Amino acid sequence: MAFSRVQNLSDIGRLIKLHRVMSGLTLGQLSEISGVSSSHIGRIERSDRFPSAHTLRRIAKPLGFSETELFVLADYLSPQSPATVEGSSHAQLNPYVARVLVAEPVEIQRTVIAILSILKSIAKAKE
Repeated sequence: MAFSRVQNLSDIGRLIKLHRVMSGLTLGQLSEISGVSSSHIGRIERSDRFPSAHTLRRIAKPLGFSETELFVLADYLSPQSPATVEGSSHAQLNPYVARVLVAEPVEIQRTVIAILSILKSIAKAKE
């Protein structure tokens, strides 16, 4: 199931954190790649701050999003079609699973994501 636009301001922070963890990036690594300070990214992930369009633009690619996709998810843009959001290779985790997973420690998040990836590979192999 694909991610839909965020339902409240904290969802974008959770989504960013989830994608950062799924990408295997630390806050420091994302900061280095994007040029956005790790403390600012951390505040966004904790929903202490809502990211500006400039910040979203800088972190989109390292997190595996297109700029447009992340803008739609943050509700800066309206989707032009359902495929805009659902066409992403990262838009495959059920939103409920993502919300639950983000509350877990990083080690558990990575383990669950690895297990889900293995199950997905097995399912694709059987098709």
